Amino acid sequence: MERRYLFIIDRAPYGDWSGRETLDMALSAAAFDQPVSLAFSGQGVHWLRAEQAPQGIEQKTGSRNLAAASLFGIEALYVPKAAFDRLGTAFDSGLEITPVASMTELAHQFSDVVRL
Repeated sequence: MERRYLFIIDRAPYGDWSGRETLDMALSAAAFDQPVSLAFSGQGVHWLRAEQAPQGIEQKTGSRNLAAASLFGIEALYVPKAAFDRLGTAFDSGLEITPVASMTELAHQFSDVVRL
């Protein structure tokens, strides 16, 4: 089986660094031509929101990194279908987001799953 990596971000974009570190790992792996996808679940789906303004808490938005994900070779951005249905219009329209019915079934399609 070809190695395929799924990085899961399940924490809000601001508050701790685990999401940003997961994103950095995914971008790094993809830059080295590894097949990589990103999944967002729980509070992590807020990474995909448009018009984030974290300047008030002296942080940078991750939206630029996500906008460049395809340039780095990230194959797909996944979210649970329920979150997609609930927040779809709030998501950044420039991102190609794929809703999935089951995160567990999605994870089974990958040889390696990384969650911090």
